[in-house]
Amino acid sequence: MARDDDDEPRRFHPLGIVTLILSIAAIALAGWTLYRVDFAKEDDGYDAIQRAEAKVKICTAMDVVRKGVSLNTNLQPAGGPDDVTGSQAVAANARVSLYDGGQYLLARLDPATPPELADKVRDFADNLMDIGAHATAGITNDDPDQAARLKDADADNTAITELCK
Repeated sequence: MARDDDDEPRRFHPLGIVTLILSIAAIALAGWTLYRVDFAKEDDGYDAIQRAEAKVKICTAMDVVRKGVSLNTNLQPAGGPDDVTGSQAVAANARVSLYDGGQYLLARLDPATPPELADKVRDFADNLMDIGAHATAGITNDDPDQAARLKDADADNTAITELCK
């Protein structure tokens, strides 16, 4: 009796074996990548890229606030020290830059910001708003509490500058 081709024992073709090996390797690589991406995130769910982007964002905002506060708190009235209206305008701009600078920083603070930096930025922003609010209430820089707020803000600013390097 003649044998059908269907009765022949099946043999694996070399191309089939290579395809099977490549498929298994691809699945293993995909699984490893998924594992690495999932564990690359820190406990709070943010990965290194998100943290770096948030850091750049808040450090850039700090530069803007730093420049604005420095500019507006060091202005002199155009008419000199006897220019009452100019003095009031300069003081108002200084207060606005302090309070709004604090608000601006808090609004730009991303949840992915590294915690140590975020804490310092919050402290600095709160200090700026406190300084501005107290200045609006007529408290001068000679006042011991206001001087302490200024000192704290300066220390926070220095710490943030280091953290933003």
